[in-house]
Amino acid sequence: MQAVVEVFWNPTDRRLRAFWRVVLHFAVIFVGLQLVSAVILRPIASAVQGGDGSGPNPLLAMVSQILTGLVYVFVTILAAKLLDRRSFSDYGIVWNSRWLRDLLFGLLLGALLMGAIFVFELAMGWITVGSLFLTVLPLPFAASFLLFLVLFILVGAYEELVFRGYQLKNIAEGFNFGRISGRNAVFLGWIISSILFGLLHAFNPGATAYTTFKITLGGLFLALPFMLTGKLALSIGIHVAWNFFQGNVFGFPVSGNTAMRTAIFDTVQGGPALWTGGGFGPEAGLLGFIAMIVGSLAVVWWVKRTRGALNLSLSLAEYRLPSED
Repeated sequence: MQAVVEVFWNPTDRRLRAFWRVVLHFAVIFVGLQLVSAVILRPIASAVQGGDGSGPNPLLAMVSQILTGLVYVFVTILAAKLLDRRSFSDYGIVWNSRWLRDLLFGLLLGALLMGAIFVFELAMGWITVGSLFLTVLPLPFAASFLLFLVLFILVGAYEELVFRGYQLKNIAEGFNFGRISGRNAVFLGWIISSILFGLLHAFNPGATAYTTFKITLGGLFLALPFMLTGKLALSIGIHVAWNFFQGNVFGFPVSGNTAMRTAIFDTVQGGPALWTGGGFGPEAGLLGFIAMIVGSLAVVWWVKRTRGALNLSLSLAEYRLPSED
């Protein structure tokens, strides 16, 4: 009987084993999203659209994204307390000067990478700019633009918190036993959490097996600074700026999403989809992959410059019992 119990329970750490924590975390998020959809979003959609078949309401889609983020964050806070039995700061979110500098560098890097893609495609004649300051939301452009800034800050923060901060860390802890070293456990957490990140986007508009693979590569890129620093600042900064400049500055699709289109440049995508990513967005093209490689090198440079050395954060695969004070 004890052997059966220990399949689920770690008596040394006095908590569920890592596999079950990861599964339960995802399961509660799924249930939370279904409840939000049934209790809040569907009644609002019915009232707004009136059953006239007019299609999705852009503001409702934005509300859906925001509520999704709140579910992700709330469930992760509960999981930190009840499942992981650790401080929320252990997931890589701390407020100090180094963290803020990393965040600002990540924001700058994400913006520059997407800007380079836009300039290159424009120079190659692969895109045309039809107009400026486009929005499909029933709001002035400035208000829509600011709403999307808030939205992508939320998306970047909650996706990094869940897939890097929570999932990568727990997966790495779960593999850190026996002959598997802490270093290899971190690498396994890096790969598996990135695959999960790719699968999250497998149901996006226009998604294919190929785009899911490319998003998985994007997950590896976004997880790299977390592996090197143990903090989420760089990952959040890159993620937020990449999405925001991609969709709302340069007018590209964001992982296939164009329904809430608001952008400074009304960009019409052309050129070879192999390079540009076509209707899914730059992350699905070779230019996006090259940008990830360049971004990874920039992250390595920044970490070495600010820390003096490059080392994996092996603490990602370790657990310290909480104080009983």
